[in-house]
Amino acid sequence: MRDFARPGAAPGPENPLVLHVLGARPNFVKAAPVVRALAELGVRQGIVHTGQHYDALMSDVFFADLGLPEPIANLGVGSGSHARQTAALLTGLEDVVLAQQPALVVVYGDVNSTLAAILVCAKLHVPTAHVEAGLRSFDREMPEEVNRVVTDALSDILFATSPDALSHLAAEGVDPARVHLVGNPMIDSLFSALDRLDPAPVRTRLGLGERYGVATLHRPANVDDPASAKELVDAVRQVSERLPIVVPLHPRGRTRLAEAGLVDGENLSIIDPLGYVDFLSLVRGAALVVTDSGGVQEETTMLGVPCLTVRPNTERPITVSHGTNRLVTPAQLPAAAERALADGAATPSGELPPLWDGKAGPRIARVIETWLRGGNLSPAAQGVVRPRPE
Repeated sequence: MRDFARPGAAPGPENPLVLHVLGARPNFVKAAPVVRALAELGVRQGIVHTGQHYDALMSDVFFADLGLPEPIANLGVGSGSHARQTAALLTGLEDVVLAQQPALVVVYGDVNSTLAAILVCAKLHVPTAHVEAGLRSFDREMPEEVNRVVTDALSDILFATSPDALSHLAAEGVDPARVHLVGNPMIDSLFSALDRLDPAPVRTRLGLGERYGVATLHRPANVDDPASAKELVDAVRQVSERLPIVVPLHPRGRTRLAEAGLVDGENLSIIDPLGYVDFLSLVRGAALVVTDSGGVQEETTMLGVPCLTVRPNTERPITVSHGTNRLVTPAQLPAAAERALADGAATPSGELPPLWDGKAGPRIARVIETWLRGGNLSPAAQGVVRPRPE
């Protein structure tokens, strides 16, 4: 295994190692600004890629697009049931943590890799930090919700992206001294890439006209049950009668959605997943986005693109109150799409979410560096804004 920041440097109290555990493409987007900011502060760090998203279009392209360094380890766990995947992650991550002896392990979001890393570190008494803490959908049927709650309960440092997260953590009894409102590092990555987000080349390559929509569908509640998948696919096909829709299809649920009728048609294009820059370029030029993804809700909010989220709830309500996102059922989707297209380009309602200013990575890095030095982690000392929980 190799440390990318200071090759050959030995870990120890004077040379602490920060280990980032990443498993899926949303993790890569959130981690890139943090890794970059810590590097600028001279912090020794390494990335462990668990391989939860394992093919080139789901990981390798993202590393390149985001400027992430080569991982010191790739566990290659691949797909599988929650139990089998998490078991493989636990075994692989324990070996890495024992070998690397990190001073701090940083985890991101709500995927199984995050849950496994937190459990391993809790058992080994290795301190942890959670980026994107406190998000809640209050729907325990979502595997991600269980991962969020457990991760926040066991993390030593919690980095919140929005004020509502502070309220959720306070209600769960989390010590406020452990919590820092830092903004959203996913927005840092978006701002960094903004000059490269040109819809025209991607649109030309895909044979799209100037007016089109984008759909991303992969949530278990939408795709695992054949009846639910068919209802969703029928709704998307209705929308495609009004507007050409391109669907970069996540490997998860691909077969089920195809069986439900999500196949290439006159106004429906099913494509492989895209890299970070290509995907956001496509979204930036879209007249409408239909999704069940969390991160896309945030990105469309910042880009001012109308977003219809096919879910009964969201752990990112700030994208509804401050952004362009609306929750819909499959039955409501065609009419909601018609209204959104009639209204034209969206604008966020009122002010953008607090601290979504492209500087979350440096805020997180300052807190981590101070913690490594044994310094004062109070929000006032860090210059981190801590609004009163609502």
